[in-house]
Amino acid sequence: MTTTTTPVRLTTGPELLAAVDDLADLLVDAVAGGSSVGFLADLDHAGAAAWWAGRAPLVADGRGTVWLARDPVDGRALGTVSLVREAMPNGRHRAEVVKLMVRREARGRGTATALLAAAEAAAVAEGLTLLMLDTETGSPAERLYARRGWIRYGVVPGHATDPTGVPLPTTFFYKSLSAA
Repeated sequence: MTTTTTPVRLTTGPELLAAVDDLADLLVDAVAGGSSVGFLADLDHAGAAAWWAGRAPLVADGRGTVWLARDPVDGRALGTVSLVREAMPNGRHRAEVVKLMVRREARGRGTATALLAAAEAAAVAEGLTLLMLDTETGSPAERLYARRGWIRYGVVPGHATDPTGVPLPTTFFYKSLSAA
């Protein structure tokens, strides 16, 4: 079944702060499900909420944008993705896609694809020409990026750990938007 949700772009610090509890729930669920998104298994809601709240200045100054997909029936948060723009002058044509995550019971319904498409479309609209990201090698996310035209440019063994602390390889991707 495909989801009919449209991701909502959170473009201000207050918009992000209003969604912190929902974003924290998503992050805790992703980590509990074994996703390698930068956190360890002991992550609790308070820690996840503090991390998201710490992202508000990045969103407020325009260097970061967060999208949140909600269930069209009950409004429950289903997934999120962020776009972080490069701050250095020689890299302002590029951004990084980060923290793409979908609630475990909502996977396989098109939410991740909708979130990624929203971030890519925003990047094109802003005139960005290059996106980059990394993901756990062998993960469903790796297959999603390949299907969406992202180019794999390397794998680093033991780059990041899973939530239990086991080092895993990370695959790095880029997407040229000028050729998209």
